[in-house]
Amino acid sequence: MSKVVVDKMAMQRALTRITYEIIEKNKGVNNLVLVGIKTRGIYLAKRIANRLQKLENKEVPVVGIDVTKYRDDIQHTDNEPAVLSDEAVSLKDKNIILVDDVLFTGRTINAALSAIAELGRPKNIRLAVLVDRGHRELPIRADFVGKNIPTSKQEIINVQVDEIDDQDSVEIDEK
Repeated sequence: MSKVVVDKMAMQRALTRITYEIIEKNKGVNNLVLVGIKTRGIYLAKRIANRLQKLENKEVPVVGIDVTKYRDDIQHTDNEPAVLSDEAVSLKDKNIILVDDVLFTGRTINAALSAIAELGRPKNIRLAVLVDRGHRELPIRADFVGKNIPTSKQEIINVQVDEIDDQDSVEIDEK
């Protein structure tokens, strides 16, 4: 049985709060690139970029990255290099905001850091997540968090975004 813990309005407020924190921490949006982790992180990054543009009147590039091949808990056979969804955007010497939907063990973020390192050395990387559920296996923490939702390891967090799920919500399910 699913329990909705974040509805559409709460998600909008969380993303707006993250947007303001990004502006404050970076003293604006100059030299900023948002990197969304596929799949839902890309949509969240685009929403944050839209809010940044409205507030700062400056467009912030958004790129998506697939980190599957960099995961240390999944077997891989290919040696393809990391690929951004928009290769025209350079990450070199940029202030990167890595965006994902849920921070759990930290393994996805670790994979994303490996992928980004392969693409060029950014000035810095900060992490923004919609939900931090705890249970870290690696020493990784988010700089910007929409909502902390303590969970048991038996629970599953499902983030739904309107762009692909036809609704915005965060739900908790039992395994």
